[in-house]
Amino acid sequence: MEIARKLNLPELLQKKSFFLFGPRATGKSTLIRQQLRAEATVIDLLDSRVYLKLLDAPHELEEIISADRGRIVVIDEIQRIPELLNEVHRLIESKKLTFLLTGSSARKLRRGYANLLAGRVWEARLFPFIYIEVADFNLDRFLRYGGLPAVYLSDYPEEELNAYVNTYLKEEIMAEGLIRKLPPFSRFLRTMALSNTEIINFTKLGNDCQVPPSTVTEYVALLEDTLVGFLIQPWKESIKRKAVSTAKFYFFDPGITHMLSGTRVLDRNSNIYGKSFEQFIAMEIRAYLSYRRKRDELRFWRSTHGHEVDFLIGRETAVEVKASRKITDRDFKGLKILAEENVFKNYIIVSQDELNTRKQNFQALHWRKFLRELWNDSFTENV
Repeated sequence: MEIARKLNLPELLQKKSFFLFGPRATGKSTLIRQQLRAEATVIDLLDSRVYLKLLDAPHELEEIISADRGRIVVIDEIQRIPELLNEVHRLIESKKLTFLLTGSSARKLRRGYANLLAGRVWEARLFPFIYIEVADFNLDRFLRYGGLPAVYLSDYPEEELNAYVNTYLKEEIMAEGLIRKLPPFSRFLRTMALSNTEIINFTKLGNDCQVPPSTVTEYVALLEDTLVGFLIQPWKESIKRKAVSTAKFYFFDPGITHMLSGTRVLDRNSNIYGKSFEQFIAMEIRAYLSYRRKRDELRFWRSTHGHEVDFLIGRETAVEVKASRKITDRDFKGLKILAEENVFKNYIIVSQDELNTRKQNFQALHWRKFLRELWNDSFTENV
């Protein structure tokens, strides 16, 4: 099955050269084949012959490009040879070529090389499948197994997830020298999976996985750098009630979260189900903001007394997520308290309740309607 992704590479590359970052197996190579097959020179650094040639002689990049004479040049997995960015810089300036540089880790590129391209190359992200991309979207399947293309489309999704976790999250990260000992990192991954969607407590996490809090900090940064996880920062500008100042952590995909935590069955009435539904909405909003090139920040709000709203989109929209099939007035409590700040324009509960209601600025929307309206730009500034 070929699924049309929302990210439009030709449209992006008309404007500028781009880094295209995304976790392993989100479909970057497939997207390139689908959208740039006819007009791009593709240099795959996972091809050992190409890799070894350019590792030994980065200057031969120009020769490879000249032989193909493509106006757009794709370098797949650029983080394998960060030194190539020197050549990319030179060729953008001297030959006016357009580059798409893909990668699944920004860690190596941050060691000075990416700074060379400041202003010359913009950044885009590719995420797992989202609702609007999949014709017969199955929410229960997505919440259990996630949206990695090879997993979502597989007849054996659990086998695919198991292979991903064991060959990439553990073996490859260790092989690259990013961690020194696998057992503590494995304990950390499981602990983080059990804490998915929650505010990070570095001391408690360190105690749970038997490592110092400083190591937890390093591991969290590693998950961010390899795009396996992301942080949502708190909104701290509330005046009437003091807000917490620590970020929440999310894995990039619910299937990966369940494989790491050992979830076998996703019970509709469990706390884990509610977390997975919240994670799903976080992924959808994050993908929307990225694909549409929106500058609105995605944040959350929690007061020191425990009042909370799950997501804040810029200064426009506050979103509370409930997995329940029946919304009551009590569910609006956090939104109503936040509304006292007089900052946001829209206050929305996203749930599985089929009844959509509105009273002034407060709405209750079924998740499908919310996502359709999100992609119609109903909840963000038009910039």
